[in-house]
Amino acid sequence: MDRSIVHIDLDTFFVSVERLINPKLTGLPVLVGGSSDRGVVAACSYEARSYGIHSAMPMKLARQLCPEAVIVRGDHEQYSYYSNMVTDIICEDVPLYEKTSIDEFYIDYSGMDRYFGCYKMASELRHKIIKETNLPISFALSSNKTVSKVGTGEAKPNGQKQILLGTEKPFLAPLSIKKIPMVGDKTYHLLRNMGLVYIKTLQEMPRELLEQVLGENGGTIWKKANGIDNTPVIPYSENKSISTEQTFDRDTIDVTALRHILIGMCEKLGFQLRSEGKLTGCITVKIRYSDFNTYTMQSRMPYTSLDFFIIQRAKELFEKLYQKRMLVRLIGIRFSHLVYGTQQYNLFEDTTGQIELCKAMDRIRKRFGSEYIHRSVVSENRKKVASHESRVASHPLQKKR
Repeated sequence: MDRSIVHIDLDTFFVSVERLINPKLTGLPVLVGGSSDRGVVAACSYEARSYGIHSAMPMKLARQLCPEAVIVRGDHEQYSYYSNMVTDIICEDVPLYEKTSIDEFYIDYSGMDRYFGCYKMASELRHKIIKETNLPISFALSSNKTVSKVGTGEAKPNGQKQILLGTEKPFLAPLSIKKIPMVGDKTYHLLRNMGLVYIKTLQEMPRELLEQVLGENGGTIWKKANGIDNTPVIPYSENKSISTEQTFDRDTIDVTALRHILIGMCEKLGFQLRSEGKLTGCITVKIRYSDFNTYTMQSRMPYTSLDFFIIQRAKELFEKLYQKRMLVRLIGIRFSHLVYGTQQYNLFEDTTGQIELCKAMDRIRKRFGSEYIHRSVVSENRKKVASHESRVASHPLQKKR
C-alpha cells in the first residue's frame, strides 16, 4: 500500500502566539528570547529573518543586525497552551499522528485516499486549526516523512503543498543540500567543501562514497536525498511515563536530605530523557509517610528535558506536598506527557550555561557511568544520609528493638 504522510508545522510558532496576545507586534521584526547580551534568539519573525537573523543566534548579534527589532521575553505557559490546543484538534480528527515537538506533527493518512482524499483531509484540518486558534500553519503531503518535512518548508509561510508519488526525486533535486533533515552546519560545510550545492548532485553520487566520508550517516543522507524514507509515524501518547523512587531503610524527617535526594532523582530521569530524545510536560512528586499513607502532587509544565527547570518545578511541588511533618518512608518522582523532541525552552531564558552544563555532565555519564557525577548538593547528601543512618542504628532505642 502506498503511504500518505503529512508533515504539519506551525509557522514561527512563538512569534505567532505573541502576536495573538499583542496584535501590535504584527508586521514588526520580532525576536523571542533572552534580552541580555548572553541571551539567545529562540524564534524570530519573517521580518527579522530578512536581516539575516535566525534562531539560536546570540541576541547581541541579532540586535546589531536589526536595532529596531522588538524583543519579547517569551511565555512558556502560553506556548504550551496553544500547542495543546492544536494537539487536541488533531487528536479529534486524525487516526494516527506523531507529535515531534511543540509545533510539529506527522500524520499518517495511508489508505484513506479511497474514501476521502488525503490532500483534501489535510487541507480541511489545516483550515480548522487556523479557524479555531488563529495561528498560521503549513503542511506538505508526500509518501514519506523526509519529503513531507522538506515540502512544508517550501510551502511556508502559511501554505500547503502536495508531492505526488514518483515525483519525490525531481522535487528535491533543485533544492539546497541544507534542506535535507540531518544535514546540520558541520555536515553542510563538509559537503560544500566537496563541491556539493544542490540535492541533485547528492542523488547522482555513489552511496558508498558518502558512507566513506560520513560513515553510516552518509548512507542515511543519500537515501533522504533520493526521497527514500521508510520511517514510520510513531503514535503519540501522553500516557507514557518514566519514574523512580526510594524507600528508606529507616524512616527520616531530614527535610534537607529529602530535597537533595529529590534533586538526584531529577538528574537521573533528566539524563534518561535526553538520552532518549524526549521531553516531559508533567511532573509528579510522591511521598509516603511512616503510617503508610501516600500523597502525590503533579504539575503541567512547558515541555523540557533540562535539569534546571525540572528541579525547580519538583522542589516547588515538594514544598507544597510535605505538610504533615511526619517521618517519611518513601519519596519518588515521575515524568509523564512525554514527547519526542529537542530542548527549546532554554532559549527564552539567559541560561545557555545550564545547557552546556547538562551536555558536559551527560558526556561524563555516558563515558564513565551515571554514578561518577552529580550536583554538589547530591554528593554531600549521600555522605550525610550514610552518617545519619549510622547514628540511628547505634541509638539505644534502636538497639532495644
